[in-house]
Amino acid sequence: MSSAGGYHHSQYYHGRSPITARNRSFVVHDDQRMSRLYGVSGMGGRNLARDKDGPGNNKLDNQAGGNKFDSGGVSLPRRNHTFMQADDLQSGKKSKWTELEIKGFVRNISPSLWQFTHLTALYLNDNGLQRLPVDICRLVHLAVLDVSTNKLRSLPNELGDLVQLRELLLNNNLLHSLPYELGRLFQLITLGLKGNPLSPDILSLYSEPNGTQKLLTYLLDSLPASQSGAPTRHWLRKTVDPPQGKSVFTQLTVMCYNVLCDKYATRTMYGYCPSWALTWEYRRKGIMEEIRSNSADIITLQEVETEQFYNYFEPELKHEGWEGIFSPKSRAKSMPETDRKHVDGCAIFYKTSKFSVLDKHLIEFNQLAMANAEGSDDMLNRVMTKDNISLAVLLQLKEHPDVPVLVCTAHIHWDPEYCDVKLIQTMMLMNELQTIHEKSKALAKTTDIPIILTGDLNSLPDSGVIEYLRNGRIACDHPDFKELNSYRSCLKKMTVDSNSQLGANSYTHPFQLEQGYTENDMPYTNYTYDFQGMIDYIFFTKKQITVAGILGPLDPEWLAENKVIGCPHQEIPSDHIPLVAQLQLFK
Repeated sequence: MSSAGGYHHSQYYHGRSPITARNRSFVVHDDQRMSRLYGVSGMGGRNLARDKDGPGNNKLDNQAGGNKFDSGGVSLPRRNHTFMQADDLQSGKKSKWTELEIKGFVRNISPSLWQFTHLTALYLNDNGLQRLPVDICRLVHLAVLDVSTNKLRSLPNELGDLVQLRELLLNNNLLHSLPYELGRLFQLITLGLKGNPLSPDILSLYSEPNGTQKLLTYLLDSLPASQSGAPTRHWLRKTVDPPQGKSVFTQLTVMCYNVLCDKYATRTMYGYCPSWALTWEYRRKGIMEEIRSNSADIITLQEVETEQFYNYFEPELKHEGWEGIFSPKSRAKSMPETDRKHVDGCAIFYKTSKFSVLDKHLIEFNQLAMANAEGSDDMLNRVMTKDNISLAVLLQLKEHPDVPVLVCTAHIHWDPEYCDVKLIQTMMLMNELQTIHEKSKALAKTTDIPIILTGDLNSLPDSGVIEYLRNGRIACDHPDFKELNSYRSCLKKMTVDSNSQLGANSYTHPFQLEQGYTENDMPYTNYTYDFQGMIDYIFFTKKQITVAGILGPLDPEWLAENKVIGCPHQEIPSDHIPLVAQLQLFK
């Protein structure tokens, strides 16, 4: 990020010549009419409605070190303006403009300006403004705001709500301090503060290398913490009855939670979160409180750092009556101990008062890809290089030792560009789960073992991954395979009914799975500024399990009141929202 001093945006109109706007833009000739339309008062007010496609519309033009539109000795670009004729207006032609410039020592701005919520750039520089109204926060799409060379003595706290700002120029005003809320402008690239009587502490920080970023971090970290407390989530009751002739014999509570590994929780990734609220020492307390408060019988976790499993999660939860299993991602095997302890992986915890362990399994997708490559370059180059894993544990209910439960959790590859890898990892998981299921039936001496499958699948509800899990099949030519035909020979080994007519055109798995949560129940499980979507899931075999209730989503009113634009947040310790489901087993 860069700091900017001085005012760089060029002025195209001087004196009292008519004001025009570029192609497809509003045209204003009359100062009084202009005042009525834009709510400008003062001495010789000037407006310029700038075309979204016009020169100077680059949001990042005003960088430190000069600007191609600087009028100081540099020839200004010519702009081709057109007048909107009366016939154009009568025919319904609309002006399209996203930038507005107001000139002429304007002292007051009418509230009508704040109705232009479509604006992406607003230039109010070189005027006589003594204050910015609170209502400026309504211009939520602003990427550029220039209020340089005015008489501003303070800034409204609400300026921090304009989180899309990339450029904020405040040069040559009378500012003695800055509101801490400015720290919320985490996307800001250029901040102009020169020519203000600011405190030495602020100016010293601002003048350092990468000063804008350091100053924003300081302001955000100094912003008083909210006292609202954690958001309340309500239970949503389900009314799914067991099949006729069967009855419920026990109920289990299952949690699925990506806890956000410490090494991924950076200011680069989550610039909207104060640095103190990103630290593992702070976040782990909230994560553990989330786990304890829900007190699930089975807890499945993703992105658990190896060191934190052994030094924090395992001892803390053992004290509360849980025991667990863990494995890091496959890359840990080739690392020295100093690096291995920071590799994240998956964990499954279970209440010792309710379960005992019969068997446990580690599923490594890169190993399965290598074993099933069948000469496929794509399998070797795209799938084998991803070291995601899955864990499975066969649990025996102490009160019902004749009914074991197979619990599995997975963390699927994250990159949207590798939707084929996500789908193939899921297919390998189900193929391996089928093998484990058969072995478990022999071990437990039963033919009926329910399955609970959870995980961060990094896949939206309309993806091939979820279609495959939910429907038990996926078309061989599904778009998520990206027309990479070299997969076909190896994937045929991972399907049942391969000799049937259906199997000839589809890849299938043998389990009839039901979702504990749907997108209607939970619009998102991952909530960041750039992305909100459902990517975490709880599945179960519907022949033996129904869902009695689920923990609902975050309260949207709480999010709005607390101006939460993404997680982590001081009250929400991960970027994922934990799923908790009450499952009923029947026989």
